[in-house]
Amino acid sequence: MSTTPARPARRRVPAAERREALITAAVHEFAHGGLHGTTVESIARRVGVAQPYVFSLFGTKRELFLAALERSFEKVADTFRGAAHDYAEGRAPAECEDVLEAMGRAYSELLSADRDYLMLQHQCYAACEDELVRARVRHRYAELVELAGSLSGAEPEQLDDFFRHGMALNVAAALGVEGLSSDCAWVQAELR
Repeated sequence: MSTTPARPARRRVPAAERREALITAAVHEFAHGGLHGTTVESIARRVGVAQPYVFSLFGTKRELFLAALERSFEKVADTFRGAAHDYAEGRAPAECEDVLEAMGRAYSELLSADRDYLMLQHQCYAACEDELVRARVRHRYAELVELAGSLSGAEPEQLDDFFRHGMALNVAAALGVEGLSSDCAWVQAELR
C-alpha cells in the first residue's frame, strides 16, 4: 500500500495582512506605471491573489492608488519625524546646522534608498487631474508642510525654501543626477 505524504495545510492569511501586502505591491507597481498605466492584475499577481480579491478589499483601483499615496506621504512624514528626533537627541550628522537640514538630509537618503517612494510621488502629482487624487495630494502635502513647521519651528520663508529644495531633490533624484543648476557638469555634457 502506497501512501503519499500529506500536503501541509495552507495558512489562511488574514485580510489585514493581505491588505498591507497589496499596498506594498501597489507602491511598487504604481511607482512604475502610474494610476492609469498600472493594472490591478499586476498588483494582485505580485501578492499571489486573484484580482477580485483586491477589489473586495479596496473597491476600485483608485482606492488602492490612494492607499499607496497615503503610504508614500506617511513614509516621508516618518522620515521627517525620525530626523527631528535624531537631531534633538544629538544623533544628526555633525554638519547639520538645524533640524530642517537634518530632515532634508534624511529625505535625500530616503530618495536614494527607496526609489519606489520617489517615483510614486511623481506619479501622485501626475495623477492630479483626478479630483479625488488632487484633493488627497493637496491635503497630505499641506500636512507635511505643517509637520515640518512644527518639528522645526521654522519661519514660513524657511519652510518655503525647504520644500522648494525638496522638489528640486525629487527631480534630480528622478533624473539620477546630483543637482539641477545650469552649471552642473551633467547639464553641460548634455548640451555638447
